[in-house]
Amino acid sequence: MADEFKKGIFYSALGKYSNVVIQLLVTAVLSRILTPEEYGIVAVVNVFLIFFQMLADFGIGPAIIQNKTLSKQEINSIFGFSLYLALFLGIVFVFLGYPISAFYNNEVYKPISIVLAFCVFFYGILVVPQSMLLRDKKFSTVNMVTVLANVAAGVVSIVLAINGFSYYSLIISNTVKAALLFIVFYLKTDLTPDLKIDQEPLKKIFSFSKNQFLFNFINYFSRNLDNILIGRYLSTSSLAFYDKAYQVSLYPNQILTNVISPVIQPIMSNYETNLAKIKSVYLKITTILATIGLPLSVFLVFHSSDIILFLFGDQWGGSVVTFQILALSVWIQMILSSTGAIFQSANRTDLLLLSGVLSAVVTVTAIVIGILAGRIESVAWMVILAFTINFIQTNYLLMYKLFKSNFSEIGKALGKPAIMALIQVVFFLIIPRFPFSSFINLMINGIVFVILFAIGLILTGQMKLLTEVIKKK
Repeated sequence: MADEFKKGIFYSALGKYSNVVIQLLVTAVLSRILTPEEYGIVAVVNVFLIFFQMLADFGIGPAIIQNKTLSKQEINSIFGFSLYLALFLGIVFVFLGYPISAFYNNEVYKPISIVLAFCVFFYGILVVPQSMLLRDKKFSTVNMVTVLANVAAGVVSIVLAINGFSYYSLIISNTVKAALLFIVFYLKTDLTPDLKIDQEPLKKIFSFSKNQFLFNFINYFSRNLDNILIGRYLSTSSLAFYDKAYQVSLYPNQILTNVISPVIQPIMSNYETNLAKIKSVYLKITTILATIGLPLSVFLVFHSSDIILFLFGDQWGGSVVTFQILALSVWIQMILSSTGAIFQSANRTDLLLLSGVLSAVVTVTAIVIGILAGRIESVAWMVILAFTINFIQTNYLLMYKLFKSNFSEIGKALGKPAIMALIQVVFFLIIPRFPFSSFINLMINGIVFVILFAIGLILTGQMKLLTEVIKKK
């Protein structure tokens, strides 16, 4: 299992790191061409695009990975179902622009919805081919294809933006990416959609996919309600500033957690009944993520201004304080992002669904309170509170309900990383702010962070842990 993890994480890391670099470079260029208002328009419609992508998945992807008894014919039948579903959702999305335009008092969403309908369709039909590649542990194929698709989409978006396509540069490039992913994933699998739907394969995955879909459905609203309400009750520019800050706060997840999470279920699904093994893996992952995440959160809080202004330019100064607040939750988000795959690996999507329901109640309540306060910074503070509460309840379900353990093991996993974070806090409180450009400040403080991180690893003994994880066969 260790070799599979290392191989999977290697290719996942290669793909994710490459994609993050590509996204940062493309975003850095586009943020200096497009205005916050144009980004705000795209942020609004992206909320609905994500929702339709979730509907198109319908929990089918994880269910295919988990169920090892599905035959090729059964998978082809499921593929046929996903094709019809994607086509239906694409058609519905064409007409979605009318209610969106009415809700936000902006007619621009009508033509945008027509373009994005193609994006919805392609994202829907790539679910089964992609899941089959992951099921067969072809992590290198999935990640390298995604990198190439992101490069192509990035080039398209920059060329279109330079030529005055405004927000369409982002929308068209997203559609191009979805189409390329489907074409290559489909060619890499020996699948043929069965256009005559057979209900039996769907019944075989229904119990798993049902809970997974309901979790995704509930999680969608709890994670995107802030964008929906900010765009409606504040302004598109406020949404752009908030969304930009939120997206940057997710980069550590993309770099670290999202490297590990896609590998967990395909490998750990083989240990479905071995809860001791799954718990051991979860605690090890939590320790590693906390060791990196807690000190990193401190660095991001103290240097939020330099990070935002360097990445996106002076016109995005409105994102700085919001990002500084959201940075406090980076380590929590990193750990929480791995929990879904743990529930899936143990075939307990019922607990995953329960966790999603509880998270939704907490998050929705927090966001509404933040919106009523009338400022995106208030929304950010309430989101932080929601993340903290959800971290506690999710780990309660994992440790007490799934593993029949307690919080002491989680506390042990977080203890030494907390000491490393405290070292960073003390030093950055003492050191003065350098009077240089954002880039120079980041370079200097980045080096300081790395040195302090290494010192923290040695003082707490976490260096030994990381070395063992890297070298373990």
